[in-house]
Amino acid sequence: MSVVNHYPLWKNLLILAVFVGGVLTALPNAFGDDPAVQVSHPSLAVDAQPTIARVGAALAAAGLTPRSVALEDGKVIARFDDPEVQLKALEAVKAALDDRHGVALNLAARTPQWLRDLGLKPMNLGLDLRGGVHFLLQVDMKAALNQALERYEGDARTALRAKDVRYLSVSRDGESVMVRFRDAENLAAGLKLLAGEFPDLTLTEASTDTEQAVRLSLSEFQLRAIRDSAVQQNVVTLRNRVNELGVAEPLVQQQGAERIVVQLPGIQDTIAARDILGATATLEFRLVSEEGNAFEAAASGRVPLDSKLYKMRDGTPVLLKREIIVRGDQLTDASTTIDAERGTPAVSVSLDAAGGRRMADTTAANVGKPMAVVFVESKSVTRPGPDGTPVIERKRTEEVISVATIQGPFSSRFQITGLDQAEAKQLSLLLRAGALAAPVDVVEDGTIGPSLGADNIDQGFMASLVGFLLCCAFSTVYYRLFGLVASLALGFNLVMIVALMSLIQATLTLPGIAGIVLTVGMAVDANVLIYERIREELRKGSTPQAAISAGYDRAFVTIADANFTTLIAGVVLFGLGSGPIKGFAVTLCLGIVTSMFTAIMGTRAIINLVYGGRRVTALSV
Repeated sequence: MSVVNHYPLWKNLLILAVFVGGVLTALPNAFGDDPAVQVSHPSLAVDAQPTIARVGAALAAAGLTPRSVALEDGKVIARFDDPEVQLKALEAVKAALDDRHGVALNLAARTPQWLRDLGLKPMNLGLDLRGGVHFLLQVDMKAALNQALERYEGDARTALRAKDVRYLSVSRDGESVMVRFRDAENLAAGLKLLAGEFPDLTLTEASTDTEQAVRLSLSEFQLRAIRDSAVQQNVVTLRNRVNELGVAEPLVQQQGAERIVVQLPGIQDTIAARDILGATATLEFRLVSEEGNAFEAAASGRVPLDSKLYKMRDGTPVLLKREIIVRGDQLTDASTTIDAERGTPAVSVSLDAAGGRRMADTTAANVGKPMAVVFVESKSVTRPGPDGTPVIERKRTEEVISVATIQGPFSSRFQITGLDQAEAKQLSLLLRAGALAAPVDVVEDGTIGPSLGADNIDQGFMASLVGFLLCCAFSTVYYRLFGLVASLALGFNLVMIVALMSLIQATLTLPGIAGIVLTVGMAVDANVLIYERIREELRKGSTPQAAISAGYDRAFVTIADANFTTLIAGVVLFGLGSGPIKGFAVTLCLGIVTSMFTAIMGTRAIINLVYGGRRVTALSV
């Protein structure tokens, strides 16, 4: 019984459909990109024409001619021919729009409209191929713990006052909060109250012969939860800040237990990006204390028990009450505006429901009294250490930016004055994006210029091309017609990798290109195994048709085993790795899947078309 090598019609049509679909999906990557300026704003979803008109007018006033200005994927995109014109256009558009519009540099794909209508997009390029800045941030876990304890301290004081339980003091004591009472009666009442208010804390009586006290401590579970929450909240806040900066296609993700990676494609100003990402800015609204004299307290260092000493921006001391009316985390929106009465810059603030009620109650009860706005900021400062190594120190500044008399009750919406234009703009940006749960320190940063990114692309493309051509030359010379078929499958394999990367919108990085080059060699290995098996069958005396069938069938197990073990390694690299390692793992895993398809099914379909269904006396292998 003779062996006839041919696929059924449905299988040939399936392979043809995969090939056509792969070419179509990979096609958007062939058209390149335009230097562009991207404008984003919520109103664009309703009516983009006013924004398009303003952008066009700003460019015309600056003497710049764009290729086009249009709404694309919910954003206004102004395209240009030259990166230098793009940079000038960025400044012109920023000056023409308010700070609520996100304006960013971008590379807009030249994908034809008919491909975009099919939902096809080019794959994303990583920072090393596109240019931009990279940060590795360390979350200050000690500060996160201190903030949690400070919050418990304030809440305990408020709860005791609300129930009229007399206490001597509420203060921090290491990693716990100590509450001291006047006598045993108040101790018992306070212990019962605090146990009900803080069921998640560990309460232990810490009385001595001289004082009655209760210690509020955090469990190991809560300490771990505070650390995890700090990192996760910081990731969300940093994403909000990046969105406020208007960066196109940013990357913000957790790395390890206490670190966060931030990549900002297209941004070249490391200092400005560091200032925005690392700043821990928030506001506190407090009533001005009516006890004592601020100048005497500053001179003597003796501050009333329920007050705290601050300084205005001009250095004038001021006493404020310890009780905070509203914190920055209760702000829902902030934007720069102009104070109608003074004509000076201001920040318009909106509070959430709880903050609005608290502000309304406080202002209604204190009409005619002064209220202060305290600006709290924390930044990292790098100083040279004793041995010359850099030492990162946390610098916290608290200053009163505004003191105003409460003219009447107000709640959720009001203005903060006393700022210049730049301060108002940055404060509104930081408040909109939210306060970091804990300060972050930049432990690593780097800048990759657009020209270096272009060089990386060129070199990566050249490496892939040289590897591809060498494999094709070896295959064709050594295996003749079968080698030529393997070369065709190798080219299709590259198309399929690009198509899958585009389909899932994966990001191609420089290590990813290394994964593609490695996959090229692995794809040839599969064909080498098949062809050597065919040659072995021919040496045993098998007919050409039987040798083809045996070669593909018997080599399959070996190919599958080798590729499956490599696929497991790639999955582990993707799951446990980060950054460049993930980029390598993505292209490696996709390449393994596509090479299995092209080396086994693709080449056999072609070989079947050439040799199948007819008598053959010799094979060109």
